[in-house]
Order: sequence, then C-alpha cells, then structure tokens
Amino acid sequence: MAISTFSFAPLAMTVLNKMRIREIKKNELSELLELYTHLHELGLPEDSEHLQNTWAAICNDKSHHIIVCEADGKLVSSCVCVIIPNLTRNIRPYAFIENVVTHADYRGKGYATACLNYAKDLALKADCYKMMLLTGSKSERTLNFYKRAGYNCTDKTAFIQWM
Repeated sequence: MAISTFSFAPLAMTVLNKMRIREIKKNELSELLELYTHLHELGLPEDSEHLQNTWAAICNDKSHHIIVCEADGKLVSSCVCVIIPNLTRNIRPYAFIENVVTHADYRGKGYATACLNYAKDLALKADCYKMMLLTGSKSERTLNFYKRAGYNCTDKTAFIQWM
C-alpha cells in the first residue's frame, strides 16, 4: 500500500487508496453524528443548545482531537484522541482513545487503522508516554483488530462506573 503524505498543520494528512485522514471540521457535526449511529447510538441526538455547547467546547479544546477518515466524499471512520496532561512519568501526558467507529459498509478496509495511526502520531508529537483505549466489545474480531493496532489487554485492568 502506497502512502503519500502532504504538509498539513498540525500533522500530515495521509492519503491512502483515495481516503483522507484528518481532523474534523466544525461544520461536520451532522456527518459525525450520523457515523456514530454505526457505533452504538440508537439515533441522532436532538439539535439542542446542549449539543451545540458541547460541540463548541470540543472544537475549542486543543487537547481534544476528532480524527476522521473521508472516502467516497463522506466520513466513513473516526476516533477521538484526547491528550491528558499528567504530573507523573516525568510530567509526560497520556492519550485516551474513544469512539472508534467505521460505517458498516466500509469495515475491513483499513480506515479505522488509519485513524488510530493518526491518533498515535498526535500522541507521539505531544510526547505522551502511553495511549489507552477501552472497548465494550467481546467480539474476537474487534479485540484482534485492537491487538493488531498495537494495543494489549494485559498491562492494566479497567474498571468502569456508569453514571
């Protein structure tokens, strides 16, 4: 697979087999929410002041990155990478990956892997000492996907408290 890289702030935009990996644009909220229906959402949230305020907060947070893969003129995959400041590990931050999703019609083509690689580049640029990712999936296919992407499930134990 040939990868071409073009200069693009803050990181290089990657073009791989007619896909573009980049950070989301402010005007793409509705496309992102539609993509999230392929994650676990049962439908689109109501366009409300709360939604718009949350979106504005995300867009204005320099540590919050929504990475998207564009193919066939639409968003087909995405992940969120949040860089979290930290006082341990020689004051190095860590990255948290969430909301990894690919449109059902586009799975198995490397789009999510490309998004995760972009997130890794962001984490490396920020001098993160680790990246973390949680999944609720028990699917061997999904778990093997994350293992192939470089994540392991043996170093730490995650505990979740739902609110």
